[in-house]
Amino acid sequence: MQTIPVSWTAASARRMDRQGLLTPLPAGPASPADIAGRMLGAHAQVASAAELSIALRLDGATRTDVRDALTGGRQPAAGPGPEPGPGPGPAAGPGPEPGPGPGPAAGALVKTFGPRGTVHLLPARDLSWWSGALCALPARPSPLGPEAGMTAAQTDEVIAAIGDALTGAELTVDELTEAIVARTGAWAADPVMPAFQTMWPRWRQITHTAAHRGVLAFGRDRGRKVTYTNPGCTPAAATRSLHELVDRYLHAYGPATAQDFASWLAAPKGWAGELLASLARQGRIEEVSFASGRAWVAAGDTAFPDEPARGLRLLPYFDAYVVAGRPRELLYPEAAAGRALAGGQAGNYPVVLVDGTVAGVWHQRRSGRRIALTVEPVGRLNAAHRRALDEQAQRTAAVLEASVELTLGKITVGPHA
Repeated sequence: MQTIPVSWTAASARRMDRQGLLTPLPAGPASPADIAGRMLGAHAQVASAAELSIALRLDGATRTDVRDALTGGRQPAAGPGPEPGPGPGPAAGPGPEPGPGPGPAAGALVKTFGPRGTVHLLPARDLSWWSGALCALPARPSPLGPEAGMTAAQTDEVIAAIGDALTGAELTVDELTEAIVARTGAWAADPVMPAFQTMWPRWRQITHTAAHRGVLAFGRDRGRKVTYTNPGCTPAAATRSLHELVDRYLHAYGPATAQDFASWLAAPKGWAGELLASLARQGRIEEVSFASGRAWVAAGDTAFPDEPARGLRLLPYFDAYVVAGRPRELLYPEAAAGRALAGGQAGNYPVVLVDGTVAGVWHQRRSGRRIALTVEPVGRLNAAHRRALDEQAQRTAAVLEASVELTLGKITVGPHA
């Protein structure tokens, strides 16, 4: 049976349309959580970038709308949780059942450790299957030696302690460390983990594991300090969760290969290949001809736009469209790759997107309520693109609740600056 051919222009147009990059989705029917769901999470290591990623896809939205979705859906108690009772602490096991707690509202966003172990904003309603899928990924060898690492039993014990300490509370790292030690022992705080010219407590090497098991997410900042809380999530079954993840990934970023999926998820390529091959045998996904090779889409999801993507967009650091978008050589054509990729990695520069492909980089410097926005195109912008750039600069400023001064010129700062 002959596979359906899919062009790059058709694929990029469909990806942009489904994410609200061609036309922002209407607010009201759509929410920040809906947008984050369509993107499969917004990378949130840089908070302002995540706010911009989501809000630019939602008509009329600002960073405040994203912040409200992140903080308005839950009201956990601040401060340390109750002291544990006497005894050696919770017994090790496959992972704790979350206790009763406030939990986020269904339409809220949760800031947690998502794909690639990096900080993301995810819809609260999707957290259960996200946790189930991330828990199902093959474990990677610890980069720490045996003296600094943690056994499976120690990991389970610490995760149980984290879940208990964070239920109904928001704790800083130092407060959480004290709570973990009280429930497990001093060994959990041994300074054995190198990080930022210092040594972190032993337990911090499994922070993302605790998040994936559903007992840790970011709470509200306490001044300049980060806090953590228990989102009250029970991971869904692994098989169902992985199927959900693949379905949504291919809907948002297909056609895609198993290698594309593995790279996006930071999972072993062989494992990803076996997973997609299994789904193909079940009839859940099907092959198409794409970019001089074969790639996958969800079964029956073979309709693509006849018209290519048109327009100019300013995408922030680590925007999902460029991080997940492949093939890279088509998304970052020719000179754009040399200018906008950092060591082959996407997202380290905010990018100018023209007709679905990267065509430059940009940088903003904020002073109070004013933004100096510099754009460095790769090649020349025509008159229509220049008008669109002015509109996008104004839209970016509106999202960030500021005014803007736009300049075309060379950007001298390095990646992720």
